[in-house]
Amino acid sequence: MKIKRKSKPFDYTIRHLITEVSPMSQEAEQFRTIRTNIMFSSAEQNSRILMVTSGGPSEGKSTVAANLAISFAQQGKKTLLVDADLRKPTVHISFRLINTLGLTNFLTRQIELEGAVQSTSIKMLDVLTSGPIPPNPAELLGSSVMQRFLEEALKGYDLVLFDTPPVTVVADAKILSNVCDGTILVCKHGKTERQSLVKSKELLSAAQSKILGVVINGKKNKKKEMNYYYGTS
Repeated sequence: MKIKRKSKPFDYTIRHLITEVSPMSQEAEQFRTIRTNIMFSSAEQNSRILMVTSGGPSEGKSTVAANLAISFAQQGKKTLLVDADLRKPTVHISFRLINTLGLTNFLTRQIELEGAVQSTSIKMLDVLTSGPIPPNPAELLGSSVMQRFLEEALKGYDLVLFDTPPVTVVADAKILSNVCDGTILVCKHGKTERQSLVKSKELLSAAQSKILGVVINGKKNKKKEMNYYYGTS
C-alpha cells in the first residue's frame, strides 16, 4: 500500500498551478489543448511515458510539467509526476510535499516505489519527488534499476510524466529520453534563443528521442494572462 505522508498546507503562490487553482481560466484551457495535441501526436504508439525538458534553466519546464500532469489527471488518467531533476528539484515545492524520500531512494534500492510515492490533493495525481540530491544523477537515471522503476510504475498508472533538467546543460535528459515514449520541449518567449532551441533539438534527436512538440510559454496578452502555445517539431 502506498504511504500517504502528510503534506504542508498548500500555498498556490509558491508555483503557478493554474490548472488546479483556476481550471476555467484561459491558461488552464491552453494546457487542456496542449494535452489533447500531445495525445493526438502520440496516438499511434499509445505513449504512456513522457518527458518534459527545456534548453536552458528558468524557461518554465517544471511549471509546464506540473500543469500538464494535473490536466491529464483531471481527464481521468491515473498520473504519476516524477521529479527527475536530481540537481535542482522543484516538484516538491510546487505541491508542498516532503522531499526526504523519492526517486533517488528507489534507484539506490533503499525503498520500494509504494513507499516513496506521495498523494496530492488532486484526484488521480500522485508525485514522486526527487529524494536526496545524489553525487551521480546521470548514472542513476541510466541505471538498470530505472527500467524496473518504469515496469512497476506502469502497473499502477496510466501515465508517467518526468520533469527533467535542461537538455543543453547536463546529459540527464538525453539519457532519460531513451526510455520515454516522447519528449515535450519547453521554451520561453523573449528568453530562449533560437540557437539554444536548435541545439536542444539536435541533442534530443541524437539521443533518438521522439520530440512530440514544443511548448512556448511566457507571452502575455493584453489582460496580462500568461499564454502557452504548442506546436509540433
